[in-house]
Amino acid sequence: MFGWEFPPHISGGLGTASYGLTRGLATIDDMEIIFVVPKAYGDEDQSMMRLIGAGDVPVTKKKLKFESNKKEFEYIEVNSRIAPYVDPEEFWKLTREETTDKVKYVQTNIEGRVAFSGKYGPDLLQEIYNYSVVASMIADENEFDLIHAHDWLTYPAGIAAKEASGKPLVIHVHATDFDRSGGNVNPDVYNIEKRGMDAADKIITVSKLTQRTVIEKYGIDPSKVITVYNAVEPLKEALSEQKESNLPEKIVTFLGRITLQKGPEYFIEAADMVLKKMKNVRFVMAGSGDMMKKMVNLAASKKIMDKFHFTGFLKGDEVFRMLQMSDVYIMPSVSEPFGISPLEAMQSNVPVIISNQSGVAEILTYAVKVDYWDIEAMADAIYGLLNYNGAHEFFKQYGREEVENLKWENAAQNVKDVYDSVL
Repeated sequence: MFGWEFPPHISGGLGTASYGLTRGLATIDDMEIIFVVPKAYGDEDQSMMRLIGAGDVPVTKKKLKFESNKKEFEYIEVNSRIAPYVDPEEFWKLTREETTDKVKYVQTNIEGRVAFSGKYGPDLLQEIYNYSVVASMIADENEFDLIHAHDWLTYPAGIAAKEASGKPLVIHVHATDFDRSGGNVNPDVYNIEKRGMDAADKIITVSKLTQRTVIEKYGIDPSKVITVYNAVEPLKEALSEQKESNLPEKIVTFLGRITLQKGPEYFIEAADMVLKKMKNVRFVMAGSGDMMKKMVNLAASKKIMDKFHFTGFLKGDEVFRMLQMSDVYIMPSVSEPFGISPLEAMQSNVPVIISNQSGVAEILTYAVKVDYWDIEAMADAIYGLLNYNGAHEFFKQYGREEVENLKWENAAQNVKDVYDSVL
C-alpha cells in the first residue's frame, strides 16, 4: 500500500483515511500490509502493518561511480512546480505559475538514498516521481500479492510497482483535481490521475459523486470503478455530554482547509445573516489555506469580526476540543468527495449541516443538508439548531448513533472484496 502521509504526521483527511482503512484491514485474517510512505518518522503506529519509508531504502548505491574522487550520480529531471490540495498556503499561486526554464536535479546521498521531505512543497512533483523510482525497488525486494495506491500523489509509485512485479494495481481516489480546483484543472495533475486510472485493474472511489467524476471526466469504464465509503475512528474515550465551553454564547464551527473547494465564503455570508437575527452566537473558522486573508477581509467588511474567530490549523486533540466547544458544525463544501470531519463532529455530540455537494451526504440521514450556494437555507439551519432545543437534541442523539455504525472494519471488508475480485 502506497500513501503519502500517515498519522501522527498528517496535513488533511488523506492520512486519516489511510490509517483508518489500514487498521480495518488488519482485523481481517490472512491479511498482511506493507505500508510505504515517502518519509517515515519512527513514531508511527506499526502494530497493524509494516511501515517502510522510501527515504530509508538505498536505490542507487551499486550504480555510483568514483572517478578522481568525484562522485557521479544518476538524476531525474522534472520541469514543473506543483502543490496538491492539502497545501494550505501556496496551492493556487503555485499551480498557476508559468513553468520556468530552470531544470531541477534529484540526487542520492553517499549511501544511495533519496531524500524525501514528505511534505507538500513546491518540489512536490519531483518527489512524486522520485517516489516511483524507489517504489520499483521496494516491489523488487518484497513478496506481495497486490498493490494499493492512495490518491494521485502515489499513482506513479503504484504503476512503477506494478511494472516491476507484474502484480495487480488498485488505486483509491480520495479526490480529483476537479474537486480541488473548482473545475480549473491543472494539466499535470490531470495527466497523473488519468494515467493512474488507466493503469489500475480496479478503482475505488470514496463516494458515488467521485465515481461519476472518474467515469465522466476521465473516460473510465464504469465496470472498473467501485465505491467504498469512508468511516471514522472510534473515540479513545467516551465524551462528556457536557459542553466544554464556558462561554454564554453559542458556537458555530467551520473546520477544514480555507480553500475554494470548502466554500468558506458561504459560511461567512450565512454567519452575517444569522447575526442579524441573534447576537448570542460566535462563529469559528478553524483551519488554514490560501483564502484565509480574503476571508478575514470578508468578515471585516461585514463588520462581524467581534463575533468571528480564525484559529489557524488544528490537529489531533485540538480538533476534538474545538468540536466539544461547538453547538453546530457546518461543512458548506462546493465539491467534497467524501468529508470525514462531519463524522467526527457527530461523534462529539454536535449537530451537523453539510452541503448536498458532498459524498458523505450520500450515507448520512441525521444531518441537515443544504446546497452550498443557498446561504438563506444555511442561515435558517444554523438559526434553527441554535434556537430550537428539540431539533438540536434530535440531530445530536441520532447523529451520534448513526456515526457509531460507520466502522472502518466494514469499509475494509468492502475493500477486501475488491481485492478478491482482482486476484
